[in-house]
Amino acid sequence: MKPLLVLLLAQLCSASLVPEREKDPEYWRRQAQETLRNALRLQRLNQNVAKNLILFLGDGMGVSTVTAARILKGQLQHGQGEESLLEMDKFPFVALAKTYNTNAQVPDSAGTATAYLCGVKANEGTLGVSAGVTRDRCNTTKGQEVTSILRWAKDAGKAVGIVTTTRVTHATPSAAYAHSANRDWYSDGEMPPDALEGGCKDIARQLVENIPDIEVILGGGRKYMYPKNVSDVEYPQEEKHRGTRLDHRNLVQAWQDAKPRGKVAEYVWHRRGLLALNLSRVDFLLGLFEPGDMVYELDRNNETDPSLSEMVSVAIRMLQKNPRGFFLLVEGGRIDHGHHEGKAKQALHEAVELDRAIGLATRLTSTQDTLSVVTADHSHVFTFGGYTPRGNPIFGEPCPATVATWTANPSPSILYGNGPGYKIVAVRARENVSAVDFAHADYQAQSAVPLRQETHGGEDVAVFARGPMAHLLHGVHEQNYIPHAMAYAACIGSNRGHCNAAARPATPLLLPFLSLLLLLLLC
Repeated sequence: MKPLLVLLLAQLCSASLVPEREKDPEYWRRQAQETLRNALRLQRLNQNVAKNLILFLGDGMGVSTVTAARILKGQLQHGQGEESLLEMDKFPFVALAKTYNTNAQVPDSAGTATAYLCGVKANEGTLGVSAGVTRDRCNTTKGQEVTSILRWAKDAGKAVGIVTTTRVTHATPSAAYAHSANRDWYSDGEMPPDALEGGCKDIARQLVENIPDIEVILGGGRKYMYPKNVSDVEYPQEEKHRGTRLDHRNLVQAWQDAKPRGKVAEYVWHRRGLLALNLSRVDFLLGLFEPGDMVYELDRNNETDPSLSEMVSVAIRMLQKNPRGFFLLVEGGRIDHGHHEGKAKQALHEAVELDRAIGLATRLTSTQDTLSVVTADHSHVFTFGGYTPRGNPIFGEPCPATVATWTANPSPSILYGNGPGYKIVAVRARENVSAVDFAHADYQAQSAVPLRQETHGGEDVAVFARGPMAHLLHGVHEQNYIPHAMAYAACIGSNRGHCNAAARPATPLLLPFLSLLLLLLLC
């Protein structure tokens, strides 16, 4: 009886896998020709000066995560998934970035953030400093500070903003404004005595003091802004959410006090407060919606916490008030956390939400004056496979193609190279996925090697670009090249010699006209 059930299951899995239109060779030929026409249009390069810059960073969003998120997005829209398009898939220029840190083959998020924000590769665990700084060594920091593209944009008179789903003092956002020998020095309560005595500042303090005129800061991390043991406004009974500062400072108040007289600085901690703001009357905005990182999108309380898309919408509308344009850093930071915990469903839904924010930003801006770049800081040891049939649920087990391939304990599609999902339930026997709810949001996918936390991967990551000078991102680059290319496009930073309009090279669109004009003159 069992072989018959398996055969029926196999037939069910294989039924209607191929859409009718895809059986026609002309479908694929027409699709390829349309892609070819679009590619030929790219010969007319967009060489405008970028008024606005948006850098979308998917923390831990390696290529396998991008592919799996694409399938998930399509399946959430009731499609098979593989044929769907992420918003980033629509960007015409794609490159690869080499992610290694100066002292690490497989990088961390701090050294990589220094690369793609400050344009300089650095040691793992360090922020906004050169490779001359040793992690944890406060006394190696002085004179090794490097500035970020956010600072370059601010110095050029642009508005600047940071939006993240992690703490605003976490590795990615803090490299935009801080210089630290240790990424974990969120407040002075996390710093060792020798660092405090050496004059090093915690990251939250640097957020308030280093670049006090950042127009928009949205994310989590309230507890690092308040004195030790001060109760949290949202979770007053929970000790783990209380303030951590030893210097007894209220940095939210300090942030407001530092603003020029006559400027309106609004602090919000609730979604309702954020969405109720009259942005035309707000000059500076600080939103801290959780004591630590923001809640996973799947678990988010949509009454109290805004989504990443909602925060991006507010940020862009705030920053667009500056006639000189803006720079915005947007981080989907909890993709990384989901993978570290072996919770692929959490990670992939975070990636889909980041993609939703990318689509929203596309609708709010123009490719004629806005350069948008999407990339990751590093990958993860996340994979999916197993000869799954077309349309297989991305969180499902592979359907058995034949009775011969069926086993009593099928291999799950999603796997990690290492992590907390390693489970041996008997001698040389792994956990039977048929007996667990592997589609649960907090299910920890099986891993090959047992570790408390899954690790980063060392392969290159994708870089997607659209807008003015997006063609500068092509081929295989060192990760620290990214902010240099973006700054060149916007005529900010140190490399501005090309910004005279006369220095712009003729575009391919003008070349035929100029050739014809020269021919007529010679005749």
